[in-house]
Amino acid sequence: MSNTTPSPEANAQEILEKYDRESVTRNGLSKTTNYIIAAIAIAYSIFHLYITFNPLPELIQRSVHVAVGVGLIFLIYPATKKSVRNKVALIDWVWLIASFSTAGYLIWQYQDIVTVRGGVPNQLDIIFSAITVLVVLESARRITGWILPAFALIFLAYPFVSHMDFMPNRLLTRPYDLGDIFGQLYLKTEGLYSTAIGASVTFIFLFILFGAFLARSGMGQLFNDLALALAGHKQGGPAKVAVISSGFMGSINGAAVANVVGTGAFTIPLMKRVGYSKDFAGAVEASASVGGQILPPIMGAAAFIMAETTGVKYSTIALAAVLPALLYYLGVIAQVHFRAGKNNLRGIPKADLPRAKEVLKARGHMLLPIAFLVYLLANNVPIGYAAAYTIGATVVISWLRPETRMGFSDIVAALVDGAKQSLSVMAACAVVGIVIGVVNLTSFGTVMTSSIVTLGAGSLFLTLLLTMLASMVLGMGLPSIPAYIITATMAAPALASFDVPVLVAHMFVFYFGIFANITPPVALAAFAGAGISGGDPMKTGWQSLKLALAGFIVPFMFVYNPNMMMIDVADAAVTAKEFAMPAWHVIATVAATSIVGVLALSAAVEGYFKTSMPSWQRIVLAAGAFCLIIPETMTDIIGVVVVVLMIGLNIKKSKRAIA
Repeated sequence: MSNTTPSPEANAQEILEKYDRESVTRNGLSKTTNYIIAAIAIAYSIFHLYITFNPLPELIQRSVHVAVGVGLIFLIYPATKKSVRNKVALIDWVWLIASFSTAGYLIWQYQDIVTVRGGVPNQLDIIFSAITVLVVLESARRITGWILPAFALIFLAYPFVSHMDFMPNRLLTRPYDLGDIFGQLYLKTEGLYSTAIGASVTFIFLFILFGAFLARSGMGQLFNDLALALAGHKQGGPAKVAVISSGFMGSINGAAVANVVGTGAFTIPLMKRVGYSKDFAGAVEASASVGGQILPPIMGAAAFIMAETTGVKYSTIALAAVLPALLYYLGVIAQVHFRAGKNNLRGIPKADLPRAKEVLKARGHMLLPIAFLVYLLANNVPIGYAAAYTIGATVVISWLRPETRMGFSDIVAALVDGAKQSLSVMAACAVVGIVIGVVNLTSFGTVMTSSIVTLGAGSLFLTLLLTMLASMVLGMGLPSIPAYIITATMAAPALASFDVPVLVAHMFVFYFGIFANITPPVALAAFAGAGISGGDPMKTGWQSLKLALAGFIVPFMFVYNPNMMMIDVADAAVTAKEFAMPAWHVIATVAATSIVGVLALSAAVEGYFKTSMPSWQRIVLAAGAFCLIIPETMTDIIGVVVVVLMIGLNIKKSKRAIA
């Protein structure tokens, strides 16, 4: 009798497809079809490397980026989950031709569009604009699900009806014709080919390609083995391994759900083995994977769009994100540690773990490309150049050891992987371009901003809460990148009326758009973690929320005290692009009080430091932690006193118990 139990790999793929639409791809295709897909993908990657050093007009290179990417989606992704997956349907070849034609037409007519017609569309322009919108929406539906295209369609309908009598007064506009609407979306860099696609074509693609080269060189194995060697034997070691490895991988690939399934298939069984509950194990993996997008130096993909949107240098954004990201991960690791202490969960015996020295000897040199990238960015090398140089350096450095050496087939495979992995970001950015185009064409963005300010009733805190809710609601239904772009376009400007610098405002909405992935009732990363662990999805979601508590507090901290982001805003304009560094003692004070506050809050949440705490002590300790987190001298003093007293009582209780 044959064994019909599915393999762990098959189970992981099933979970991934359930919670991550991007994972529902065709397989078992003919050799010819696979060769066609590989050839287009390789050409796509080489095209992006070429235009990094030989840029084309923005409209042309952005349209090629969208057209070829959308065409690949039609070849790789079936129309529905139930569609035949071992061949490309005839209609999808038609979709492919239609996709390619959108860029071909712009290249053919480019000179007439920019010189003769001055961007004013003729009838053929409108037809190709409509085709572009159609192929973009359909491709995005296949790779991200229906929510984002539906959201874009609502916005697209607005200029068609915004002049009608039934519209509220605040939303009334002048009438727009087809030329106004489709010309905005297709013939300008303020619609489909907006700054979001600009960031995708010039920055994001190259960093995704860099991640693909790292993966082919065995970087994932390095992160897992190194985390095991350093933390696997500690109290609650496997959970700490999950936090460390998932954080680093999440920073590079920016794909929360895929990261949960990929690293969780390895770390979650280890956590369960040492005694963590199913729900907690899934939640640890989810919260660690989601946080990767706020962890420098790469920060997933949205940080590059932030740089493009705000005009602030990426190196400034990465530096500003360091302390908030470390506080987030400190909060997760602290809760993991205290939970292990409370339940007496030990680590894995050292004899069963790899040795750090051996891991570094075999693969440690693959950390050099990341160090090289940081060096280039710190020296203000243009982002695209830095990414391209680092890709080349990754190949060369991989040759230092046989365990990581990349041959010709590995390089080709990385070019294909990078192109495929970039498609979801490209599709999301293109669809969001429809929203941006409508906002730029109409007064909708201004109306949204003024509405948020009005609802905020002149209170910065209330406005921050409303902005947080808007970011999280969007993030529950949309991938983090479109959620960030939309919120940054409509909600972040409301914070400018309170003199919140643009970088701080954008970082605020960036955080909450990301953390929607672990916020019930729609917490896809947490649900994927529950699928791997066998836990309850909602319980895992609430546990993820609890683990990520610091991440929900830190954004409010850096709004009220931007010194946490290592920027001095005292004499800076709201629209400032560059900032002075605060004095070192100011940064040190903020860091010290925040670290103690986050640790105390973690202990209060778990009800354990050296031994268990009664409820009243947890409440008092949490209050002291919040006092430390609030950026005021008096509250810091109160917080220190309260935390020292409560921790002192807990240590004394622990010593009595031991005696």
